[in-house]
Amino acid sequence: MRRNGLISLIFIVVLAVAGLSATFVADNEPLLGLDLQGGVSVVLQPTEDTTDESLGQAIEIIRQRVDSLGVAEPDIARQGDAIVVQLPGIDDRDRALELVGQTAELRFRPVLENIPQQLWGIDEEGLEELQETTTTTAPGGEGSTTTTTAPAEENGAQENGSGVPLGESAAPAQTDDTSGETTTTTAPPPISTPSNEELLERVEPTPPEDAVADEEVTLSQYDGDTEIARFRLGPTEATGEILTTASAELQGVGTWQVAVEIDGDSLDQFNEIASRCFNQDPTCPTGQLAIVLDTRVQSAPAIQEPTFGASGISITGDFTEGEAKDLALVLRYGALPVELEPQQTQSVSATIGQDALDAGVSAGVIGLALVALYMLVYYRMLGLVAILSLALSGALLWTVVAYLGDSQGLALTLAGVTGLIVSIGVAVDSNVVFYEHLKEAVSRGRTMRTAIDSSFTSAFSTIVKADVASLIGAGILYWLTVGPVRGFAFFLGLGTLIDLVASWFFMRPLSLMLVKSERFQNRPSLFGMPSPRGETLADDGEGVPA
Repeated sequence: MRRNGLISLIFIVVLAVAGLSATFVADNEPLLGLDLQGGVSVVLQPTEDTTDESLGQAIEIIRQRVDSLGVAEPDIARQGDAIVVQLPGIDDRDRALELVGQTAELRFRPVLENIPQQLWGIDEEGLEELQETTTTTAPGGEGSTTTTTAPAEENGAQENGSGVPLGESAAPAQTDDTSGETTTTTAPPPISTPSNEELLERVEPTPPEDAVADEEVTLSQYDGDTEIARFRLGPTEATGEILTTASAELQGVGTWQVAVEIDGDSLDQFNEIASRCFNQDPTCPTGQLAIVLDTRVQSAPAIQEPTFGASGISITGDFTEGEAKDLALVLRYGALPVELEPQQTQSVSATIGQDALDAGVSAGVIGLALVALYMLVYYRMLGLVAILSLALSGALLWTVVAYLGDSQGLALTLAGVTGLIVSIGVAVDSNVVFYEHLKEAVSRGRTMRTAIDSSFTSAFSTIVKADVASLIGAGILYWLTVGPVRGFAFFLGLGTLIDLVASWFFMRPLSLMLVKSERFQNRPSLFGMPSPRGETLADDGEGVPA
């Protein structure tokens, strides 16, 4: 029994030290929530009755918007029929509030140009270098070839990936071979040649706040966070209001498509757009019609028919089942957007958040100091065991919270700090329950050496029941609530679970080792215990008369 206790003691100490060391080496630390580092919080309420599915889709759209801001672990949750958005550490609060409060609107824009990938991220210097390498070559007469290189003009055209200038194509060079001589002439430049600044505006993505519906914009298509295509788009031709519904359908073996239904009153409008794209009208030269949501291109299918019926439209492509269903969701909820308006907005400055953190830490330190002093005065050596047990629990908690913050984005809020402080009380209660059981057994005449095993068995049963009651309460709070109350419940439950581990693997074996050691076994006063009444201190034959 004593050997097993030593093994469990070594195991838990090594685990705590290794976890804490790994946390420091990885430079992990708890991720602070809104009330501890400042930020903004807003409650969004639908303006009309809505379904659970559409509200859930609205939450996902808001989450994508917030992710584009680079916010570290936002808290976006549903609270009844409202959506609660908490953005810790946000710098541009006005932009964040405007972004999360905008209604999701689906737009259809004609694709004017597919931007070659080699032009993504090009600057004016790189643009000029490409212009200087633009050449025009013409065959000369027999035995000779004359090559004319176009000069790099400040307002020259930019070549695309296939060697054709972006914009209008220059006329080819003309040759005259009637007299045996070769004359090469260069065609005049296009009448309207875009400037470098205009070209850069065409190839660089348009910022969300500049994406006006009735103007040309440059937008991108993404696969997750990876940009996969960039398009120059014309003004908005239609919005999601023209759609009735959309659904993913299995087209063949392993091939999926999206079936779309157009509202009957909007069918003529859509067919007019489709006809222009099918005929590659100057307003839709590529024949593609982009589906845009929140300034992101969701898809850019080519129009393959000049007219369609209301339910005879399908979007085909190399879709997986998940991609087809995602696009169908975008089309459905773009057609039926959830109108949201802010009901309550709260901004927390970084200073207030830091003050709250300092106050919470100070309260915890003062509380721990008072508890440690009380345990040392009242239980002495066993009080030291309790303090070491709390230190071990703290190391395990720090490791787990820092890991979850780094890997899962778990934010530690002021309510979570409160839950951790309450869990300290739970851990101290476990020690007190054990020590009082031992104290009662000693006062009845038993020695500490013989009473400690049975006292811990009885006390641990009580500890488990009390901790399970705390876990049930924390679980119900976590299940039924959102926001700060849920954070309190989570950290209270986590602290309670770690208390059970520390009680069995640390407090029990260390107390047994101290009490049964030859140095301390005949000195109950060192443990805050009374001397046995009318019996020896060691009734197993190893003690001396009282």
